[in-house]
Amino acid sequence: MSTKIIESVSIITVLGILLRWAVSFHPYSGAGKPPMYGDYEAQRHWQEITLNLPVASWYTNSTDNDLLYWGLDYPPLTAYHSYLNAWLAWYLNPDYVALSTSRGYESPEHKLFMRYTVLIADLCIFIPAALLFMRVSSGLYLYKVAAKFDFLALMTYPGLILIDYGHFQYNNVSLGLFVAAVAALTASNDTLGAALFSFALNYKQMELYHALPFFFFLLAKCTAEKSWSESLIKLATIGGTVVLVFVILWSPYLTSIESLTQLMNRVFPINRGLFEDKVASVWCSLSIAIKFKELVNNFQMAKLCLVTTGLLSLPSCINLFQNGTIAHFKYSLVNVSFIFFLFSFHVHEKSILLVAIPACLLFSSESFMTSWFLGLTVFSMIPLLEKDGLFIASVALMPVLMIVYQVTVAHCQSLSLRCALTEGRTSLDVFLRRRGLVLFRASFALCVVLTLIYKCVQPPVRYPDLFSVLIAIVSCAHFLFFALYFHVRQFSLSKAKGFGKKKK
Repeated sequence: MSTKIIESVSIITVLGILLRWAVSFHPYSGAGKPPMYGDYEAQRHWQEITLNLPVASWYTNSTDNDLLYWGLDYPPLTAYHSYLNAWLAWYLNPDYVALSTSRGYESPEHKLFMRYTVLIADLCIFIPAALLFMRVSSGLYLYKVAAKFDFLALMTYPGLILIDYGHFQYNNVSLGLFVAAVAALTASNDTLGAALFSFALNYKQMELYHALPFFFFLLAKCTAEKSWSESLIKLATIGGTVVLVFVILWSPYLTSIESLTQLMNRVFPINRGLFEDKVASVWCSLSIAIKFKELVNNFQMAKLCLVTTGLLSLPSCINLFQNGTIAHFKYSLVNVSFIFFLFSFHVHEKSILLVAIPACLLFSSESFMTSWFLGLTVFSMIPLLEKDGLFIASVALMPVLMIVYQVTVAHCQSLSLRCALTEGRTSLDVFLRRRGLVLFRASFALCVVLTLIYKCVQPPVRYPDLFSVLIAIVSCAHFLFFALYFHVRQFSLSKAKGFGKKKK
């Protein structure tokens, strides 16, 4: 494959859209599975609720809003997005969102409508954000073409495509706002970056995975001002922007303590448990030997997760605060989100997307390790994707993207080698590349074998989740390895140089 092809922004964009639409022909979460159906029905039901009930009632249990049946559990911006989709749904066919009677509504026309709403979100938010990041970051690289490879990774990452267009969610909205926020900070537009990230956090609370790096990076920029007065003005401007976004979006629920508490309980449901299904987190892997549910209650476990996650996130955040470069910021986004996924409370398989998208922003400088990691994220979600009837889509998508990634990796490594020749790091790069290739081949073989076993071999009756657990443990071991690697990379950066900066 010619590198000229993968360097074309138009071709990359069209390829990304075609891959998304190809996956959309496959099944979705909960298709034809009453009484709860799945995430597809959750998104449709939220449209039904937001259209037919007053704003103040969206998060409150009532006769018309049974919270046990896919009650809203994301922040207000998700609800407002559902409301906009609901108006379009009502215009096309009122049966799509009829109160109570539309539960479990399924038809080919409705499936097409729902798929289009995800595509519209991509066209309006995620793809423009990826293009913006490519444009503003191109000036930071020694070779401008490197920014196009970051864009390629964002546009073709299979995990996000499979979850949004297969399983069915709108992760592209929150993650698109996140990418736009990173782009704004890269362009030194700190107030806009803070506002965009606040919108992302108000769409999905899982954006807390990225909150600490944003906080420490902006704090470092405030303290770097010439005087204390300028620092305080900048801090007040950024802080005021964040508060203003929250007040505007949460205003319908600030009328009473009861309303605010109800919303907070829905957004942060402690009673839902430590993790959901078999997920590649440290706690899930340890639970095979240690029965946490028998030792502590949910509230105590949540506090333990909070302390563990906070302490393990500090090294990356402190390093970011001390250095304050865009390079350190992007590595910290990956590292802290790794810690949150591995150690925080109530983790879902899909939460690995919050690590993968920041990793895509490092693709041109960490092409080999990032492409390896992105493939592992899909492997870690195999049980979920199989449950949704997306196994064929996953298997079909991966070889195509592995070919694209391998061509990109070869080109990126040739650029990295040229940079290394000028910095005296050639021996280290070659050493890492050789060892990494051996580990990658062993990892790839293990994942293929486990996937075939999961798909083709019947688990023991006594241990029906045996293969799902094995996939989770193997994925967790990989993620710990990647987390260690990216931490080392962050701490190896020079404050003066950092990766990807143009030489004066």
